[in-house]
Amino acid sequence: MSLDPILSSAPIVQLHVLFACLALLSGPIAMFRRKRDRLHKIAGYVGVVGMLGLALTGLGIKSNIAVLAHFGPIHVFSILATWGMAEAIWAIRIGDIARHRRSMQSTWFGALGVAGLFTLLPGRTLNRALFGEPSAAGYVVIAMGLLGLWALWRMQRDRTLP
Repeated sequence: MSLDPILSSAPIVQLHVLFACLALLSGPIAMFRRKRDRLHKIAGYVGVVGMLGLALTGLGIKSNIAVLAHFGPIHVFSILATWGMAEAIWAIRIGDIARHRRSMQSTWFGALGVAGLFTLLPGRTLNRALFGEPSAAGYVVIAMGLLGLWALWRMQRDRTLP
């Protein structure tokens, strides 16, 4: 494991990784904490800043599979994350806690979980940082991560069902 691939990347990629870390670390605190207290609110604000920063910087990174200009399929997650954060903020402002919870969770699991796991594909910067030169280990981590996300989603869904 080496941070060199990240540190030698373009500044937009470094900023993207920073926002990802903010969102990745604050999300579980806000989502899985039973009490909806001050810590939940602070973690939520940090998570929203992280997610929006992640989405906006993601739009500035060129896709390996460019479809339109430098945008590729992965950029759809940036649009969905921005929409999800806007919906979650709107929902909590009008007092719709259930919708707020669903929006935050689905955005976090989709943008950080699913899209984040695909940054581990061989040849990607994060794959090189974690596993060295293009490594197939990323495929194993992606499969395990998707199973883990599915299990977390099921656990959370079952916990919130009436």
